[in-house]
Amino acid sequence: MPDITTDVLIIGTGPAGSATAALLSSYGIANMAINRYRWLANTPRAHITNQRAMEVLRDLGRDVEDEAYMFATHQDLMGENIFCESLAGEEIGRMKAWGNHPLSRAEHLMSSPTKMNDLPQTFMEPLLFKTACQRGTQARMSTEYLRHAQDGDGVTTTCLDRLTGKELTIRSKYLIGADGGKSLVAEHAGLPFEGKMAVGGSMNILFRADLSKYVAHRPSVLYWVMQPGADVGGIGMGLVRMVRPWNEWLIVWGYDINGPEPEVTPEFATGVARQLIGDPELEIELLSANIWTVNNYYATKTSNGRVFCMGDAIHRHPPSNGLGSNTSIQDAFNLAWKLAMVLKGQAGAQLLDSYDAERAPIAKQIVTRANQSIGETGPIFKALGMAEGVDPAQMQKNLQARTEGTPEAEAQREAIRKAIAFKKYEFDAHGIEMNQRYRSGAVVTDGQIEPAFQLDADLHYQPTTWPGARVPHAWVYNHATGAEVSTLDLCGHGRFTLLTGLGGEPWTKAAAQVAAELGIELAIQVIGPRQAHVDHSGEWARLSEIQDSGCLLVRPDHHICWRATELSANPMADLGRALRAVLAR
Repeated sequence: MPDITTDVLIIGTGPAGSATAALLSSYGIANMAINRYRWLANTPRAHITNQRAMEVLRDLGRDVEDEAYMFATHQDLMGENIFCESLAGEEIGRMKAWGNHPLSRAEHLMSSPTKMNDLPQTFMEPLLFKTACQRGTQARMSTEYLRHAQDGDGVTTTCLDRLTGKELTIRSKYLIGADGGKSLVAEHAGLPFEGKMAVGGSMNILFRADLSKYVAHRPSVLYWVMQPGADVGGIGMGLVRMVRPWNEWLIVWGYDINGPEPEVTPEFATGVARQLIGDPELEIELLSANIWTVNNYYATKTSNGRVFCMGDAIHRHPPSNGLGSNTSIQDAFNLAWKLAMVLKGQAGAQLLDSYDAERAPIAKQIVTRANQSIGETGPIFKALGMAEGVDPAQMQKNLQARTEGTPEAEAQREAIRKAIAFKKYEFDAHGIEMNQRYRSGAVVTDGQIEPAFQLDADLHYQPTTWPGARVPHAWVYNHATGAEVSTLDLCGHGRFTLLTGLGGEPWTKAAAQVAAELGIELAIQVIGPRQAHVDHSGEWARLSEIQDSGCLLVRPDHHICWRATELSANPMADLGRALRAVLAR
């Protein structure tokens, strides 16, 4: 007999595990989350929080979203990426990042009701974990996953209680491995991976120091320090990251992965900090230092039977582009509603196959993008004359050359400007964050052709209601109060939603009947004059890509799973067919 029984066991309480637990508890599913440590994240590893991740927090409740903003550094202070010789030294160039360029800001405002922000993992994890536990998750800290065995009815997981030294068994219907970049669950589940681990070495140095005089006039999350010949970052590059403005910082310093791991003594860490900041007398309070590796590794299959993996367990990559915790939270949003509906008997087990079909391509995409971003720093070094193999003394001369009034110096300055501007693919890649389109058995396109991207798909979000895409955000207005409401707020919250307009009444009748037959909750939203929500601005009419008499069927994770551009001859049959296909019924 197992010591503990639950519906879903989650290994790991990071952004992926805690988000899954919070969502499952919100949907009324019994779950347990375990963590081998006594508490949550002890370093502010992940921090960039994009709009799509914030939409998941908003779906959990406006209180959850508001608490995230309360602890976050807001978008304005994420500012401009600064490239300099040191924080106290000469600035080389800068670029507006994270949606702060006026054109990018407009796209952000039009794309989502949420705002990008900087929320360190030391704040995000407790928020998600607290939400999960408040809503019903059973949590066990100091409990280490050892192994699992699955059969036709469930999974038996053996764990170690690190406080007593005794083993215990937990029986669950499903097991989720959200146990990070060295995932034992993924290994034991035999998930196939492509790529390579440990392609580069890095060190984090976390410290406190008031650097306001160097940075408050040019707020940023990231300050890139280029120092020819300096013993930082191999060829003279280090990163100073703001953790809390402007007195808590994290330095990222690279080392040769093929050599021995450096010993991070307090004296060494303090020396690196003083050198990058450019203040030899700077007093710092050293908080921690740790070694980590740059990985280029992703799972080509994310599940095996009743075992599912997510987060860093299936996509292992450098922090470039700030995609880590964001993608992890979206993994959770994709899987949680599917598990809930299968466990409640509202969907067939085949629905769970769509998790792999939908999220494995995303894992590959973001690992590839993050590693590509590292390579795209090369042109900056080249333009500065700091390419690998150049003598440090010559590097300094090359860097100095840009200040001259010669045609060669002018060409160099132009090359520097272009190389820095190109980094928007890392620091302002709104399309990478928002353009996910799913293709699986949980989406019914009925042969409708996917629209091509009119702009660069990495840089620009393109809203569409093509089945598989996230429902576009538009502000509509509550008829009774006049308050603005996002179309995303009309959807989600663990249930399917039907969106239609005037003339779509047959869809609403069909939806009510089909939902009753299938035993599911299906919210019905009619947008139009004198309805509960009114499209005063015409934004929804422009974005919906359907006639008023058409309809959109939206999944609990905001993704459209079926679309009728106009009223069909038999709404009951068509809607029933689509919903049964999506739910594997």
